[in-house]
This record gives sequence, structure tokens and C-alpha cells, in this order.
Amino acid sequence: MNSIVSKPITVHQTLDTAQSTHTTCPYCGVGCGVEVRKTKNSLTHNHQVNGIVGHPANQGRLCVKGSSLAETIGTKSRLLFPQFQANGQTEQVLWSQALDKIANTFKATIEQHGADSVAFYVSGQLLTEDYYVANKFVKGFLGTANIDTNSRLCMSSAVAGHKRAFGEDIVPGCYEDFELADMIVLVGSNTAWCHPVLFQRIAKAKESNPDLCVVVIDPRHTATCDIADIHLPLLSGTDVALFNGLLHWLHQHGAQDHQFVTAHTQGLSDALKQAGEHRDTKALAELCGVQLQNLEAFFKKFAQTEKVITLFSMGVNQSSQGTDKVNSIINCHLYTGRIGKPGMGPFSMTGQPNAMGGREVGGLANMLAAHMELNNPVQRDRVQRFWQSPLIASENGLKAVELFEAVEAGRIKAIWIMATNPVVSLPNADQVKRALSNCDFVVVSDITAKTDTTAYADVLLPALGWGEKDGTVTNSERCISRQRAFLNAPGEAMPDWWAISQVAKRMGFDSAFDYHHPSEIFDEHARLSAFENLSSESDTYDVSAAQAENLVLAMSNSNPSTNFDFRYFNLKGLCGLSKAAYDALPPLQWPVLTPYQGTSRVLTNHRFSHPDGKARFISVKYEPPRHKASRDYPLALNSGRIRDQWHTMTRTGLAPTLGSHIPEPFIDMHPNDALSFGIKQNELARLHSQWGTLVARVQCSGNMRRGQVFVPIHWTAQTASDARVGALVNPVVDPVSGEPEFKHTPVRIEPFHVQWQGVAYSRYALNLEQAAWWTQIQTQAALRYELAGRQRINTVTEHGKALLLSHRALAEMVHNNQADWLEYSDHSSGIYHAAIMVDSQIQACIYIAPRELLPNREWIASLFVKSRLSSRDRMAILAGAPLGSANDAGPLVCSCFKVGKNTILNAIREKGLTTPKEVTACVKAGGNCGSCVPEIRTLIATCLVES
Repeated sequence: MNSIVSKPITVHQTLDTAQSTHTTCPYCGVGCGVEVRKTKNSLTHNHQVNGIVGHPANQGRLCVKGSSLAETIGTKSRLLFPQFQANGQTEQVLWSQALDKIANTFKATIEQHGADSVAFYVSGQLLTEDYYVANKFVKGFLGTANIDTNSRLCMSSAVAGHKRAFGEDIVPGCYEDFELADMIVLVGSNTAWCHPVLFQRIAKAKESNPDLCVVVIDPRHTATCDIADIHLPLLSGTDVALFNGLLHWLHQHGAQDHQFVTAHTQGLSDALKQAGEHRDTKALAELCGVQLQNLEAFFKKFAQTEKVITLFSMGVNQSSQGTDKVNSIINCHLYTGRIGKPGMGPFSMTGQPNAMGGREVGGLANMLAAHMELNNPVQRDRVQRFWQSPLIASENGLKAVELFEAVEAGRIKAIWIMATNPVVSLPNADQVKRALSNCDFVVVSDITAKTDTTAYADVLLPALGWGEKDGTVTNSERCISRQRAFLNAPGEAMPDWWAISQVAKRMGFDSAFDYHHPSEIFDEHARLSAFENLSSESDTYDVSAAQAENLVLAMSNSNPSTNFDFRYFNLKGLCGLSKAAYDALPPLQWPVLTPYQGTSRVLTNHRFSHPDGKARFISVKYEPPRHKASRDYPLALNSGRIRDQWHTMTRTGLAPTLGSHIPEPFIDMHPNDALSFGIKQNELARLHSQWGTLVARVQCSGNMRRGQVFVPIHWTAQTASDARVGALVNPVVDPVSGEPEFKHTPVRIEPFHVQWQGVAYSRYALNLEQAAWWTQIQTQAALRYELAGRQRINTVTEHGKALLLSHRALAEMVHNNQADWLEYSDHSSGIYHAAIMVDSQIQACIYIAPRELLPNREWIASLFVKSRLSSRDRMAILAGAPLGSANDAGPLVCSCFKVGKNTILNAIREKGLTTPKEVTACVKAGGNCGSCVPEIRTLIATCLVES
């Protein structure tokens, strides 16, 4: 194929030589501020990442993922140039060629099939400026609302619940409320692993205030339960019944804030009527699968405590009844008037760094920018007038799951996917494969060249990654922070907003997309937020509903063509920022009515965004999950994140620090269920659902209820042979929000029989076609492979050698006598050890043996870090174990300081340690991000039981 190297006209500037850059972490919704410093330490790619002490979100703290960001910098896996793909062949092309092809194809498709035949699928990984331009282009100029986002998969139920209750998508409180509360309820959130920095703030608050009551409501016993006073392991999907029962309890025990409810709400009677179905707490406890004593303790504590904050996350949102779950929680806060005040309120915790920013610009298919609605003709007209667009979408677009169903059905002919990997992350993920395989035209913008999704692209566009792109993100407490570039763009990578704008210009929309810098986009975004927004008429929100109606009437009389409404989302104070002011923008929580004056809490005056200014109680009825367990599928699959990985590992998978804690996918289940289904701990098993299959190793952690299994979401076809959990997840969605049911899919399990298991390390990627099962993880100097096969035991030598020589470079080293070949085999025992050495440095090795005889992985990894191995090391390689009295640190517990389980256990036993702080003082574990503290506490408890 042709190789064209031609740098386009760029919108980047060459970055200066500043030694320090303040930016924002690209992982979860906490939105931590990070300082990136240049360093000469090559192990961190010449950069060091630390938390910013003065940033309001993290106050200097970082989790291990944030601390390891420097390890993800580089071009190893990057997509660096535009490409065309066809018939398995890839051709590098000019940007102008790629943009022309996209514009011409979109234009022809719309002319032939209409605007709704094209679609975009974008991501909470985008910056707000990228998100804004994409939505403006699609909804205001192409004239379709077929643009949805992977945020549909994590927080759209929260959006829908907020809008039903408050009239607008509002998170009322801020992180400080967790430190001011007297009771914190964590619902469907493994906060300790998924939002570690916020969890550490909560843990510190509890340490300072022992009376702070923490309740965890989650089917699993997670690390978050480490600080829980009450854990309610409710049955999956019963949240609505639980909170309806709480609402009825509050009503029966006189906990209503009568003044607040009368003055500021509507709809209580219907909500109470529905909640009355769960008046019998004994029956409710049985329905939810929790102990009656603990259920009543929770209800009593909630009723008696004024300062209650309820954090909810994916376990609530990712459900076929997710929106109702959200409203059942909000109902309890409205009933008690616990909203808009310090230390109290419902709090939606988002999963992505800019899920909130996407909501601000109308990133979902049923929204318009600036918290306006597609199905509201007044707001639709307002946005169109502001954009001066030729047309505007008039109907809601297709939500994520139905969007890809429309692609497979042929109703959508062209799709542009940005910064997300739907072939892995969507439910019924094999359907997404079929859809993209059959789609006439697929464009993918990404930073990674090879993902499960890029394989289906006709056009691949190289995007900027963290450290290169420039713009803003908004975290879960409405705090807008800058992501600043400190790296020059690699290859020909460009901003997503630039690529969209170039296509828009080629389609005839030149003036509307003539952006030269993200500051111009942010200014337009800010001006739209204030445009005909009633809240712009005052510098405070102390406006009653009656006063608001009078203001609207007065404005309408003076200018009958103008229709104002009230929206809390307002960046009036940030309109007109110069490029320099934008570059220096400090973290601010919206609304921002006056320059650089953010708002920590909203709803403080109990003025809601419904036209009458009142909140709505929503009557919600408990419905069991759509798909129930059956004889064929007797177990319920739950999915979620693990501590040290993120989404589909395209970024965290590059960081060796993050690969050791949980290096392979797993199926966690109750030991009695494992026994019932003939499954052994640490052996492989296959899960089946109606939609797909998965193979992973089984663990019985003791954290699972009977009848339920858990699998992490992160592994892909790039990192495992068969571990895409999305392939199993049922495609049922919430009827209001369109969010899928990731927490409850009926499955069955069976042993995955293999003849041999092994582990390999290699500096070169191996071809694993001969293995029946494999997973891959990055270590500091090599790739680690866990392997299993179905070939006969007495042929392991043949297959082990073939696997090790599967990379051409390794094979040539051996065949040309440029390498030493070390080998040991025992056919009768099914043991095979082999290694390739060049100039006393190990290049690759493989060990096949019964699982209990496989070597320590950390020891093998340490050999690859050495520039030269001794003769003793060479003998140890063949033996498969270090010679002499080398200590086995055990499985990694603390990723920050590389401290293993055995090291911690030995310290606890030898020195009589009884607290995590004592462990930290002794071996450092737990002394940085604190994510491993729950595991340390468990190890201490284990030792206490032994003694």
C-alpha cells in the first residue's frame, strides 16, 4: 500500500518548555486535578504526575490509575495517520482525502436516504468542546438527532430521574457534603475501587467523625464495605422496592418536612400510595434478600438523621428500571426536605471524566445543548436561532442500543464512532459486530490503532489523547476543569472538534464551524447557556417561582418574540473569555453567573426548574428484572469495574503498574454454587447467556450471594481470547432512559476443560492461535500471557515451542543462531520450560505445567527488567523458580508501592500489626492512594483469626 507522510495544516501550536502543567485526570467522574512535571526519569517517560493540592476535587490525592498516567504516554499503540481500510488491507492517506471521503459519503447518503440514515456514537472521553461541535453539526446542520454517547451506558438513568424530579439535570450538592454529612448511603457503588479519591475523603471524614454512619447497599460485599456500619446485600434489581419501603417508613414515623413538601413539591400522594405496597418490612426484607434487623436499622437511622447524602452510581443506573430507582431515592430526600443544604441530598456519581460535560452540550440523542430539550419547540427554536442553522432535528434520535440495531437493520447507512469501543462495551456486543460488518460506511476516530471496533472502520482518523488535547471537562460535582496539553501531537493526530469542523465545511457549513482554537468553542457554549435564560437576569438564584413567572411575563411583554425560561445550567460569567483567560481558567462549579464565581450547591432556595418552580415526587412501582433466572440460565450475571483498570484498557493496559493486581479476567461466584455446578476455584469456566459466551478463571472470594456471579468489563479481543462480558449482557433497556441492564443477565456456567495450562513472557507479541484460551497484560519490560490448551499432555513440547517461536523476530533469532535456546521437558508430567536469550538478556520464555507448579509471575517479570542475567539466573529459568532463599512477595496488593500479599502477611505476623496505618508505616502499602486499605484490613483480620 502507499505510504503518504504529509503533515496537514495544524491547529496546534508547538508547546513551550514549561516544566509543569496543571491538567485534569482522564479517568473517572471525580475529576482530579493533576500536575505533570518534566523529569529525566526514563521509567516515567520523562514525566511525573502528582495530585494538585489546591484542586477542589482531590485536594492533592490521586488513585493508582491517576498516579500511573505517565506510564500511558507514548506512541506504541497509537493511530498516527488517517487510513482507509478495505478487504483486510490498510492504506495511509492524507487528511484531505479522508475528510473528503467522509463529507462526500455523508452528503450522498443523506441525499439518497435522508438525514436519519447517518449517525454518530461518541463518548464521555471527549472534551466538552469536541462534544459541543459534534452535537451542533449533527442536530443543527445535518438535521438528525441520531447522535448518542457511551454515557448512555452509565448515567442516562440519572439524567432522566433528575429531569423528572427537578425539571433539569441537576446534581445539587458537592464533594464537601460528604465531609459534612452525618449519614452517607452508598447505593450500587463500589466507591473504594471505582471512585477511590472520593472514597478516601469519605473514609477520612468517618475517621474524624466516628458517629458518621455509612450504609452500603450492594449485592456484593465489596471493598467499599470496609467502612460500612450497615451493609444491605440486596438482591439485584430490588432497589425501587427498598426505597419505596423507606418512603413509607418515613411517612409512618412522622419524618416529613411539611413546610418544604407543601411549598416546593407536587405529586406526594401518588408516590405514597405506590410506596404503601411495601409497608410490611418483614416481607420487604425477604423480597430484597436482606436481614430484617439491618433493614430496620437503616430505615431508623435515615429517619433520625438530618444530614444524609445518598450517593448512587452504576448499580442504580444500569438497570431496566434505572430511572425509577433514581426517583425512588430522590423521593426520600424530597419527603424529608434534605436537598440543597450542606451535608445532604441525592448525589449521582458519574463514571467518565466528562459525562457531565456531555450532558451540558446535549450529548444524548434526546437532548439539546445547554440543558434544552429536543421535544420542546420553544427551546428547539431558541437553539436554532442561536446557531443560525438551516434546520434542526425535531424528534429524539436513537439511543445507543437501538441505534446499533438500526445499523444492523440497514436504516442507518453511515456512522462515525468517536473515542469509544462499542464492540466491547455495549450489551449484546456480538450484535454490534454484525451491525458494523454490514454497515455501508463506518468512520472511527481513536487514539489506538487496533481495538475491537477499529477493525470495522472504512476510515480511521487519528485523534489527540490525554496530554495532547486542550479543552474542558466537568466532573460529578459540576466542576469545570481544564485539560491542558503538555505534549506535541504525535504523527498527524488532530483534535476531534477540528475533524468534525473540516467535514462540516466540506458539506457547505463554513461560517458556523470556522473555529481555530477550543477557547472559541467554549465561548459559544457559554453564550448559548446564557441565551434567553431567565437565571441570567439575576446574579443569584434567590428567585421564587412567582417572581420568575413575573419576570418571564415582563420580558415577553417588552419583546413578544422572546421566550425566556429558567435553567440552572448557565455560564454567563465565563462568556467572552480571551484565549489567555481560557488557558488560565481555574476549576469552577456551574452555574457561573459572575466572572470566576462558581456555585458549590444549587437548589438552596428550593426553586426547581419545572415551570411552577416545584419539584415532583414520581410514583414508581417495583418491577422485577425483565429476564429472570430459569432452569437453562439459573444464575444472575453482574458486571463492573476493578480497581486498577479502566473501560477497555486501551490506556490503562499500557501501564505496567496497573497490570499486576488483577492480571486476568475472572468469574466470581459463591463457593456453594461452584460446587453445585462442578466448578473448581482457580480453574477455567464458560458462562453462557442467550446472547453470548465468555471464558475466564473462577474465584470464590466470599463476596458473592448464592445465585449471582460477577465479571469485570475491561477485557477485549485484544487482551483475551474470550472475555468480552458485553457479549453476554442482555440488551433490555430502561424504557425512559434507554440505559441497558448491565447488572442482571441470566446465565449458566460449565467447566472449560483444558489439557494444559501455562504462562509466557515475551518482549514481542506472540501468536496465540494454538491456545484454546489466553489473556495478555503489559508488564514493565514484557507482555505476560496466561495460556491454556486442549492438545494432549505428551505434545506440550511441540506446542510450547511453537507458541514461543510464533513471532517472526524470535524465530529468526533462534534459527540464525543469534540466540541461546534453553529448554527442559518432561512428557510424562506435561511439563515444558523454554527460554530465548540474547547476549545474556532474556527475550521470551514459556512454562507449561500443572497450575500449582507454574512459577511465580513477579519473579519472571523481574528477569526481563535485568539488562544481564547471571549464570545462576539462567539455571533458575530452566528450573522455573529462583535458586536459594529468594522471598516470594506473593500476589500484588499495593500497586503504588509494589507490595505483595506475603510481604504484608509476614509483617503483620512478625510485628503484631493490628491496623492499616501500622502496616503502612512498616511496608508502605496503603500509603498513597489508599485503594488497597480494604484488602490490608482483610489480611489483618485473617491473621487475627489464625491467632
